[in-house]
This record gives sequence, C-alpha cells and structure tokens, in this order.
Amino acid sequence: MQVQILPWAFPFPMTEQKILVGCPTSFHKGYCLDEYLAAVRNLTYPHVTFILVDNSPDDAYVDLLESKQVTVFKAPYYAESARERIVISRNMLRQYALENDYDYFFSLEQDVIPPVDVIEQLLSCKQPVVSGVYCKEYSLTKEGKEIGKTIMPLLYRRVNDEYVEQLKWKDVEAPAVFPVAISGLGCLLIHRDVLAKVSFRFEPDKEVFDDVWFSDDLRQQQIPLYVNTAVKCKHLTQEMDWKSIQK
Repeated sequence: MQVQILPWAFPFPMTEQKILVGCPTSFHKGYCLDEYLAAVRNLTYPHVTFILVDNSPDDAYVDLLESKQVTVFKAPYYAESARERIVISRNMLRQYALENDYDYFFSLEQDVIPPVDVIEQLLSCKQPVVSGVYCKEYSLTKEGKEIGKTIMPLLYRRVNDEYVEQLKWKDVEAPAVFPVAISGLGCLLIHRDVLAKVSFRFEPDKEVFDDVWFSDDLRQQQIPLYVNTAVKCKHLTQEMDWKSIQK
C-alpha cells in the first residue's frame, strides 16, 4: 500500500519531543499490569513521563500501583458508566499534557504491549495523530454457529461518507503508513495542537466508546489520522470480560 501524506498546518521539529505516556485504568486490568509496566519501562525514547489514572471504586489499585513506583492520579468513580469513567480519566491526562507543555500524548492502554521503539517509529511518520497496530480475536459464524476464529486490527477505513469497514490482517501485515477513518486509543500518538482542539467524549445513548468519537471529531476538524503498520503490538485481552462491566 502506498503512503499517502496529507497536508497539515504545523511543522514537525527534529529536536527531542516531550511526551506524556499513559491511560485510564482500574483494578480490572491488574492481570496485565506487570507486563505493561515492563514494556513502558523498556521504551527507548528518552523524554517521556508515565502516568496512569485509576477509576476503580476504592484506593486498593492506586496503592498497588504506587507500590510499584507508578505515578497515578485518582479519578472519580461513577458506578453506572464505565465509558464515562474512562473519558473523565483520559481527559485528566489530556489536561495534564496541555498544562505542562508536553509535545505529545501517547495513549497506551494497559493491555497493549508495544515494541520498545514504538515512539520513535510513530514520530517518524511526522503526522499529527498516528496509531500502531493491535488486534482482537473475532468469531466466525455461519447460520448462527461459530465455525472458527479470525484476527483483525482495531482499525477502520472509510467506504463512503456514511460507512466504514474494519481492516483485515492482510491490510496491515506489510510495513506502510496510510490514513484510516477510525483507530483505537490503545497505541495512539497525539500532537498537543490536536489535544488543544479535540477532547475525549462519548455519547451516552450510543454503545461505542470514546475512540470512535475521537476519530469522528478529528474528521470534523479535518485532522488526518494515520496508522504505521510497522508498529505491531501484543494485545492482552484474554482475561478482560467487558460483559461483566456496566458500559
């Protein structure tokens, strides 16, 4: 696939960039904490600050994170909506990045394990918002019965003004940089000029999460969204059960 570079309004300096790395979290993600912390601490880009925002109902997970020398903020807990908890937590990171003069916010979800040079690879694209690749397992069904499994990336391309379609593994297997319509927030590098224009949000009456609305808001602002398929991440989803959590 050919690289398509869209114009953007600000330059990308070659000097070192100050980057905030983090994500919302809760005790539900404890199963992948140690592997995640090892990945973050092995990142080869030098100018990073790492912060998590915990939205668990009590302070037990905060205490665990602090015992592992993690900087953690405490977000309010709203029992009726995990999506609201996540958005509030993510906007706390957005606000911190803007108020403390970070050049980028690197949204790295706790169940996403990137390569050690992920930041260098994403910065090399010189785009305002660029994602790495991480996948999810989906069931294949026929006549209502499961007939197998398939792996697909959490990336979508635009079919027309009304519809998008999910990419397949074959679309991201080879290294390339190209625009997409929607990406997850699991491995997404966001320039501060974008953060200043676009906050994180969700629609209570719709089931999708804030990654869809963020991608849509980028489109409304005419801000290009790219993927660098050379960045392949592990996605630790096996022990996460969203069915047990009120969305």
